[in-house]
Amino acid sequence: MARLSDAFIDELLARTDIVEVVGGRVPLKHKGREYTACCPFHDERTPSFYVSPVKQFYHCFGCGAHGTAISFLMNYDRLEFLDAVEELARHAGMEVPRETRDQRQDNDIRDLYAALEAASKFFRRQLESSDKAQRYLQQRGVDAELRELFAIGYAPDGFSLLKDALGNDERRLRLLDRAGLLSKNDRGHVYDKFRDRVIFPIADRRGRVIAFGGRILGGTEDGRDAGPKYLNSPETALFHKGRELYGLWQARQANQKLERLIVVEGYMDVVALFQYGITQAVATLGTATTPDHAELLFRNAPDVCFCFDGDAAGRRAAWRALESVLPRMKDGRQAFFLFLPDGEDPDTIVRKDGAGGFDARLKQATPLSEFFFAELSRGVNLGTLDGKARLAERARPMLAQIPEGAFADLMQQQLVRTTGAHVQASTQAQRIAMPMGRTPRRSLVRGAIALLLQKPGLALSIERPYAFSELRQPGVPLLLEMLELVLHRPDISTGPLLEHFAEREELHSLQKLAAMTLPGDEQSWALELRDAIMQLERQTMEQRLGELQEKQRIHGLDDTDKYELRMLLQARLKRD
Repeated sequence: MARLSDAFIDELLARTDIVEVVGGRVPLKHKGREYTACCPFHDERTPSFYVSPVKQFYHCFGCGAHGTAISFLMNYDRLEFLDAVEELARHAGMEVPRETRDQRQDNDIRDLYAALEAASKFFRRQLESSDKAQRYLQQRGVDAELRELFAIGYAPDGFSLLKDALGNDERRLRLLDRAGLLSKNDRGHVYDKFRDRVIFPIADRRGRVIAFGGRILGGTEDGRDAGPKYLNSPETALFHKGRELYGLWQARQANQKLERLIVVEGYMDVVALFQYGITQAVATLGTATTPDHAELLFRNAPDVCFCFDGDAAGRRAAWRALESVLPRMKDGRQAFFLFLPDGEDPDTIVRKDGAGGFDARLKQATPLSEFFFAELSRGVNLGTLDGKARLAERARPMLAQIPEGAFADLMQQQLVRTTGAHVQASTQAQRIAMPMGRTPRRSLVRGAIALLLQKPGLALSIERPYAFSELRQPGVPLLLEMLELVLHRPDISTGPLLEHFAEREELHSLQKLAAMTLPGDEQSWALELRDAIMQLERQTMEQRLGELQEKQRIHGLDDTDKYELRMLLQARLKRD
């Protein structure tokens, strides 16, 4: 997929009123130079969500949600990036660059979607004429409404029925193969991948069929093995099982706002929970919970509950889920683990105990924090210093992955209470090349960055070359990068500037600085920035003087060094 140019994104955001975009979905109240509301991305009673028309970005001081009008639409309306861009472009009267749209709507990709949709319709027609498949679904309590909602179908027991129906020329056969609907044996014979299976179409975030899952109904008539109980489509250009969740499309359609998501293991678990009115269930597709799954889950709901078997395999799966979720546990997010009795799954439990019984179990689910310390303490004798040291050693690198905030602090405090081993403060901040210390030099760079985040255009008043570029201080490389960025994108506003650092470690600190309300106005900020740059230039000169004087003391200076030292000393005298 082609990448949209920075110039186009900057112009789009410049023409977009973020207050109008957010205010059309969330009730905003005017407060000073900004607008405020209760955050739409986490539950709160006191408003901590701010929208700045000047900076063209939003920020929640509670959960840390932030971004531009594009990211707001992605998170609130659950749109993909290009869909959000096209939505804003329509309102702004702009055309998305032709080369991007052409590539996105590439005929080959469109044909793949069409082939998968045709296969889905074929499977649904086959279900209507299969007494065996309908009988299985009736026994499992899947009524006509649920079959329609999940577009459930049936792949008949034959080697080429789908291929014969849809692959009636070479081009269509290639499409069916690329869509993951055909298999080939050692002799080169091509046949239908799904045979004698109840079919569950897997939809993407826009409801388009991208793959299938099939549940076997039985062996073949001659007794041959019919394959695994559950079978998924292979990875294709449209389908990556580590990035998709079965039932997410249906859950989003059934809930105007998802307060939670329940992660189960099977298609029928999702369908059964929906049947009993629990419409927040999704399933991973035969794979462990991946980081992409975790990001997708939290993008759609603030609370996530994972349901696993209570045996050793289930606990291992839960731990893998925790490892994927932990680095995404921003404040306002919660994760829980529900371990089911032996021989039970969500399907059997909800049919036996009803929605109320299942919901009662969810309320007793183990919080992530409790599961984390319980698992790490397994086999550790916390009654000894050695045992406490072992727990601290196991926990520290994992705690360092948690985003900076209240949850990270509380988890570290729990480790201290449990082991007595103090955790170094600000584990994340140590990795961020941002000047957050107490010395005047650090705060000077930090202040310059804060001013640029208030009004990026201030950078245009700073002349190149930047004389402080050799200054060895934390944050200087970041300040230089911001100055260069604004120089090349002079109309950039705060929101797009932050987006430039979206995948960087510095982002969290930049968000905090951008959310600050600085005293004064643009004119006073410009003076303050120029003064900060001048002071940084003086510090650079002093740094170089120190280097030359140290070199003179140890090795002596050549003629070039002597001349540079003389010039620097004269400049210092003039300055003083």
